[in-house]
Amino acid sequence: MPNYILILSYLLASALLWGSGCTHTHPLSKKATQPKIHYATPLPSAKRSDREDTGVNYMITTQGEASSKAGKQAFALGGNAIDAAIAISFAISVERPQSTGIGGGGFMLIHFADTQNTIAVDFREMAPALAHEKMYLDKNGKVVPHLSIDGALSVGVPGLVAGLYEIHKKYGALKWEEVVGPAIKLAEEGFPVYPHLNKAITHRAEVLRKYPASRRLFFTAAGEPLPVGRILTQPNLAKTLRTIQKRGRDGFYSGWVAEAIVANQKKTGGLISLKDLAGYTVKFRKPVWGSFRSYKIASMPPPSSGGTHVIQILNILDGYPLEKHGPFSEQAVHWTASAMQRAYADRAAYLGDADFVKVPVAGLISKKYAALLRGKISSALAKPSRKVKEGNPWPYSNPYESDETTHFTVMDKSGNTVSSTQTINYYFGSGVVVDGTGIVLNDEMDDFSAKPGAMNLFGAVGSTQNRVQAKKRPLSSMSPTIVFDSGGKAPVMALGTPSGTRIITCVTQTMLNYLVYKMPLYDAVSSLRYHHQWAPDEIRVDEPGFTKEMTFALQKMGHSVRTRNLGCRVNAIAMEGSRLIGISDPRGEGKSVGN
Repeated sequence: MPNYILILSYLLASALLWGSGCTHTHPLSKKATQPKIHYATPLPSAKRSDREDTGVNYMITTQGEASSKAGKQAFALGGNAIDAAIAISFAISVERPQSTGIGGGGFMLIHFADTQNTIAVDFREMAPALAHEKMYLDKNGKVVPHLSIDGALSVGVPGLVAGLYEIHKKYGALKWEEVVGPAIKLAEEGFPVYPHLNKAITHRAEVLRKYPASRRLFFTAAGEPLPVGRILTQPNLAKTLRTIQKRGRDGFYSGWVAEAIVANQKKTGGLISLKDLAGYTVKFRKPVWGSFRSYKIASMPPPSSGGTHVIQILNILDGYPLEKHGPFSEQAVHWTASAMQRAYADRAAYLGDADFVKVPVAGLISKKYAALLRGKISSALAKPSRKVKEGNPWPYSNPYESDETTHFTVMDKSGNTVSSTQTINYYFGSGVVVDGTGIVLNDEMDDFSAKPGAMNLFGAVGSTQNRVQAKKRPLSSMSPTIVFDSGGKAPVMALGTPSGTRIITCVTQTMLNYLVYKMPLYDAVSSLRYHHQWAPDEIRVDEPGFTKEMTFALQKMGHSVRTRNLGCRVNAIAMEGSRLIGISDPRGEGKSVGN
């Protein structure tokens, strides 16, 4: 078929799928001229009616239909945004076992409309007490492949249940039993295996088959990955959830569930003890705050690198006339990719768990430091990453400053907002399902530096700041973010996404699309995204990729361009006047539900 017919067919298909969304003027700028939008390839089953919804009372966006329904049920019972978030968290743990679960952890950013207070809750996994910085090295000091990714030694102490319990105890309105209930029902009754779950099982089949409980749960009697459409029930997980429903935090961190986890760890060579589980602590932290144009931004502080570098990239870009060139001009893409490159060079050098190491957050998000970095970016030529070294943010700091994931966002009419990213890290985490519990254990230890300079699963370069230490939390890219008006009080949008190191750039670009380029929220989420993380030295772009002309122009500037999906699945909510708009990324299986 001639190329022009292929192109015409693609454009026609895009027009039918996306409808007339790109013709709407942005509500925040009535006179804005709608930019030309290049769309990423959506799931074949993507329906805009599922991915987009509006409401006036509340809005929910998640990566799963059953999870969104669990949040809706919490509101129907008279619960608040926190109750909805807890119900969603447990339900998504059942619905997306390849991405998250009670054997993992995460972060939650919460804004309370009545007090105008915004908090960051850290329930990230912790290294066991016996963990040490040489645990993934052989006798010659070389990294042992897959040791931090597959199996028992890759598991950090889970934090999800503790985090959800503490958050609900402080801020929930419904009974604990009510918010855990939908997840139990989903685990018992099951749901049809969807394409991404089948893909994940197939991808990790070699590791999953090593463990009897994993094999029984995710494979047929003949040993094949559960096919699309097969009902997946998780009776052992339902039993565990019932114990958590009855005993709260103690239902996971002590008693028969904790004993089963520790017995599994001992049997398979892990390090987690009953003392590790009992000693897990949830951290309530102050968000990292920044400003961009006329907006205030709140996001996650360390041990997440996400909020720091989202703000750092925006600060660098704040000095460029992005609107003049448009989101898919070679000039805007070059500036944006170069800002990303600079931020990731700093990420590799400075970020870690601020409870263990000094992290120059104030310097990294300083406007003056951003101006210094901006001055090192040529507007005409890309700089090779080997010549881009970390900057020195320390002079700008306060000296007293101490790829498989899931995200959901909830907002109500008053502006109460929850943005949460949760994970077990890789597809099915460590691959280990604990016998009799249905719990899939994380492989979050891979987010530490196995060795300074070594790359992890997502290609992130490790540093001594992020070396393994007992009870330390590994560095993350998770970036649950809330954008406020200029006064920092009224939420404008809230968003986040899964996908490892690409989280930071996907969140940043969605914000740029909505706040700077004035795209409607659906287009802001659906449009093509790209990523540069310093190493490897390339711009990675979603399928179907840039146009040939754009690719050539960027290559002429010195960029290497690679077309490969980023894996991001943005869930975003915007408040436009009295109307709430929710978008679940059409690249994924999510659902938006409003009322």
